[in-house]
Amino acid sequence: MRAIQITEHGGPEVLRSADVDVPDEPGDGQLLIDVAAAGVNYIDTYQRAGIYPMQLPFVPGVEGAGTVARIGPGVENVRVGDRVVWAASPGSYAERAIIPAMDAVPIPEGVNIETAAATLLQGLTAHYLTVTTYPLQPGDTVLVHAAAGGVGLLLTQLVTLRGARAIGTVSTDEKEEVARKAGAAEVIRYAAVDDLAARVRELTDGEGVAAVYDGVGASTFDASLASLRRRGTLVLYGAASGPVAPVDPQRLNTAGSVFLTRPKLGDHITTREELRWRAGEVFDVVRNKRLRITISGRYPLDEARSAHEDLQGRRTTGKLLLLTSG
Repeated sequence: MRAIQITEHGGPEVLRSADVDVPDEPGDGQLLIDVAAAGVNYIDTYQRAGIYPMQLPFVPGVEGAGTVARIGPGVENVRVGDRVVWAASPGSYAERAIIPAMDAVPIPEGVNIETAAATLLQGLTAHYLTVTTYPLQPGDTVLVHAAAGGVGLLLTQLVTLRGARAIGTVSTDEKEEVARKAGAAEVIRYAAVDDLAARVRELTDGEGVAAVYDGVGASTFDASLASLRRRGTLVLYGAASGPVAPVDPQRLNTAGSVFLTRPKLGDHITTREELRWRAGEVFDVVRNKRLRITISGRYPLDEARSAHEDLQGRRTTGKLLLLTSG
């Protein structure tokens, strides 16, 4: 089958199309999937670059959607031809993928396969961040970095749906418009202020925000910490600008007894029941059109390099997909 294969860690140039083997028969508890679309995510760039080391060679991509081609022994309640989506199984940048059946989420009626591929990983992330990591309360004000990005757009919408107020950060006029349409009450342009934290405090009558959702990392961490109210929570869920240097815990004291957490998705979908619960809540608001999924880029599978370059070049809003046909 055709797939994107990485034989050495590095930049987007290491993403190369190749013919690779895939087992004809899935093993115990597995599904063989005809992949229609694969989501492009920052975790893919971390694995490609070796920030998250992977055994070489490997096929990147942890998120995708497609139809079940074959079913392995021991799998129940799944039929050939079922549409499924997954968010945490490697090898999705390919025409076919083997995934554990326990990772497969049925695509609800009324949700097309591209929308499903664009929803699950970032939707699950936005869900656990707002429901579990810092459980939003009505009336809270929070700061959402990269509010026009893939996770940022969903976060901004979910913050608003939960009765809280989102202050977003963006880099361009276009992204400011996108963030405001998603529900951001205020938008701060990175380049337009010398002191982002001071601007946040102006917008919160000097108090600061209840939480900062920061998927940017190195370039925003200090401002994020300085933007928190007393006993606020800094949720560092990504590192788009690079990893954050080691932090002296005393900084949390002087910032106002604040909390710092570095969560990941895998710890929030530890059981099949938890995965189905979170996915069900996300797809419910997608189906009733309360959560809008924005697909800003569709690339042929062979153009994975361009997708990574656009993502890391901050030239995109919303979700990027790799398509296996069309």
